[in-house]
Amino acid sequence: MRRLLTGSLVTLLLLLNTLVLIGPLTVFALLKLVLPGHYRDYASTAVKWIAETWAEIDKLIFALCIPTQWDVRGTADLRLDTSYLAVSNHQTWVDIPALIQALNRRIPFFKFFLKKELIWVPLLGLAWWALDYPFMKRYSKAFLAKHPHLKGHDLEITKAACELFKRQPVTVVNYLEGTRFSEAKRLEQHSPFRHLLKPKAGGVAFVLAALGEQLDALLDVTLVYPGDKAPGFWDLLSGSVPKVIIDIQVRELDPALWAGDYENDPMFRQTIQDWVNQLWHDKDARIEALRAELRGFNR
Repeated sequence: MRRLLTGSLVTLLLLLNTLVLIGPLTVFALLKLVLPGHYRDYASTAVKWIAETWAEIDKLIFALCIPTQWDVRGTADLRLDTSYLAVSNHQTWVDIPALIQALNRRIPFFKFFLKKELIWVPLLGLAWWALDYPFMKRYSKAFLAKHPHLKGHDLEITKAACELFKRQPVTVVNYLEGTRFSEAKRLEQHSPFRHLLKPKAGGVAFVLAALGEQLDALLDVTLVYPGDKAPGFWDLLSGSVPKVIIDIQVRELDPALWAGDYENDPMFRQTIQDWVNQLWHDKDARIEALRAELRGFNR
């Protein structure tokens, strides 16, 4: 009963926070549609401030209502005036509030590459556009085989969508696994990693090709939860997650990572895949060590 009441209260407060702030965010989003030149940048700044405020209020709600300990490591050198590529393991919807706990107002507000079709989602599509989320158009191999003149066009569209990032710092988040981890998926993939699915290098290669020159560092984020199974979002809301470790390592990005053609150059493609696999081998070992720390928090 206590967990039911806690979860219901937290859900209500999060919903109220969203309903209160979606109004002014929508107003500034609409202003972006009509304002010229640098005035659009002012509207973008206002939208970003509202989104960061929404995240800070969510953090306050969690702090007041649930007992979760957020063990955030490696944030001492993070900056708001530089651009990052962030990669993280992905296990549960709790990963998003964990990233907010660790990174909100410590780095530029993070963005995800979204499919172009998502811009039509009611309210959210407008909010994502106002937050300058890059909407990308990816063509399948089958489609490009029928329309070879469009090869490379998807990358050019994405680069154009990212033009704004030349005028402001940005953090782009990429989940290399492409889906949430589960033991069943790991076994189905025959993944060589104990705690991770196989990483997909194509997505991060796409980000590096579109934004490489604007990115100053890699944020290697590792999320670890107590127990053998990652908690669900309701587990967090109801106060059933005792502790979360968010381990962040800042790594340099070698300009060679965006100096080639991932689609058409096999040697360059192998270079990116080797780099991604080494990241994942290191992360798998780090997860094993961090999970050992959390064994005393199992419930």
